[in-house]
This record gives sequence, C-alpha cells and structure tokens, in this order.
Amino acid sequence: MFTPVHTSLGALLLFHGSSGLLVHNGAVFGISSLLSGSIFDPNQDNVPIIAGLISSVVPISLLAPSLIPNYPAAPHSLASAAATLGVGFLLGWGTKNGCGCTSGHMLCGLSRLSPRSLISTALFFTTALITANVVGGGSRIPSCGDLPCYTAVYPSPAETAFMAGSLVLSTILNSIVVPNFLERKSEHRSIFAYLAGLEFGLGLWISGMADSAKVLRFFAIATDPSRWDPSLALIILFGIGPSLITFLSKQPGQQSEKDDEPIPPTLAEKWRLPTKTVADIDWRFLAGSIAFGIAWGLQGVCPGPAILRSLIQPTWGLVTMAGYALGNLL
Repeated sequence: MFTPVHTSLGALLLFHGSSGLLVHNGAVFGISSLLSGSIFDPNQDNVPIIAGLISSVVPISLLAPSLIPNYPAAPHSLASAAATLGVGFLLGWGTKNGCGCTSGHMLCGLSRLSPRSLISTALFFTTALITANVVGGGSRIPSCGDLPCYTAVYPSPAETAFMAGSLVLSTILNSIVVPNFLERKSEHRSIFAYLAGLEFGLGLWISGMADSAKVLRFFAIATDPSRWDPSLALIILFGIGPSLITFLSKQPGQQSEKDDEPIPPTLAEKWRLPTKTVADIDWRFLAGSIAFGIAWGLQGVCPGPAILRSLIQPTWGLVTMAGYALGNLL
C-alpha cells in the first residue's frame, strides 16, 4: 500500500545517514562496497557502518515491530535454495563490477551529479523494471488484496512517535552533536560511522526499502497499475533531493579562502570520493549494472535490505549472502 508518511520520513533518515557520512567522514555510503569490504577487508571505516545497519533491527523490534515486513517464505527446497543462491550471486557480481547499487549510485551518486552513477542507475532500474514485469508474466509482483496498491495508508500513533523521534534525534546528532562535540580523530570517525549505519538502517525499515514486496510493487506501473505502489518515488524527493542540496552547499573539496587548501570533512583529514569518470566505463561496469538490475527485479532486494532481511530470515540470508560472497570473488 502507498505509505506517504512512512516513506517520506524514512527517506529523510536515509538522507541523514548518507549525507552525514559524506559531510562528517568524507566518504560515500555505498553499501555494496561496505559489505564486501567488511567480508574481505574489514577495517574501521566499513565494519562500524555495517554494524550500525545491523543494529537498527533492535529499536525497530522493540519499539515499532509493525514496521518489519512480512517476507516471502525462505528457501524450503533444493530448487528454491539454488534460485536464491543465484540471485545472491547476481547481486554480488553485479554490484562489484557495476561499482555500486541503489545506495552508492542512486542515492549518493545522483545527488553528487555523477554521470557514471546516472548511467548505472538508468541501466539497473530499467533492467529491474523489465525483469519484474516479464519474468513469470509479472507474477512475482504481489497484489494488495481487494484494494489497489496505490491506496494510501497512514502510520499509527505509536509508529508516528517512533519515526518522528528517530528523525529528530538524527537531526540533532548530525547538525549539533557531531560538529560541536566530536573531533577529527579516527575513533570519533568510527563512532559516527556506526551511527550513520544505524540511521540508514532505520531509514530502510521505515521507508519500505527493506520490504521486497513494496519494491516489486513499485515496478508494477509498467503492466498493472492496480498493483502499483508509488511510495518509493518519495525517496527521490526526500532522500536524493536533500542530499543534492547538501552536496551543492558543502561542495566537498572546495578550496579554503585562507590557505587555498581543501576544506576537510568534520571528522576526517581528507575526502574519499570516487575518482573514476565516464571514460573509465567498460563492459564489466555495464554488465554489472544490468546483472544487479536483474537481481533487484527478481526479488526486490539490494545489498542493504538484503542484510536486514537476513536478520529476520537467517536461512534466506545464509543462502543469499553465500551467493553474494561468491559473486564478489569472480
């Protein structure tokens, strides 16, 4: 169902997590590279973010369990396990070779006006749209019962209190606490990395990005408007929009008027932004973006939501993450 309030508030939390990591730690919130790094090259920059993302399940479970999606059944046969493993492989191989996913390319890349991210996003979004509507004749896209999926539903008082409280605390943290109470130290950078991961994880739960059925319903506009849930379009407005404004206002790497040196991030000595351009695009980048789009269109999950779903469905997560790791090795 269409969740304008949930998704708008969740998108703002996604903005706080991703833009906070950019402004304060000088890094891009690309979950696929952070997850792969945590598996194959763990360090103080990637592990805290993934730990924060994972820990977001705690406040959700305790204070707003109604925000946890009802996921499809986990693999229960050899055939379903093989299919899930294959999707995980596409997810891993695709995001590795495509150099990103919905967080790194769509949320962070588009807001940084990156031409590479624009090309990748266009490829994986179009591929996912076609895949969701063509494979199985669109049968993978679930309906919403007797009502059209574009019917609006609104949060309960308890959900509203939790979501608003999370957003207020996130705003205070990013705007007041970090600039005034944390210093340019590696340990403080790790502390905020964890908090940014927590903010982002809450944003995924609240916005509906963690709900695979909701994602697939967003793709239904191509064939069956009655199953179309427009919620995720609000992420463009309340997630990418504020991130773009932040990037344009901060202009990471701009020179200081005093000494002609780049103004550093709040907690780091230098910026760690992608340096590749359109000239660096090769067949692997294009094929990887398409492979990720196929995986996204088949199951409605990308790396961040896959991590969260794994916490609720460990069996599904074990098979998917095994495929993801294998895809990253090739």
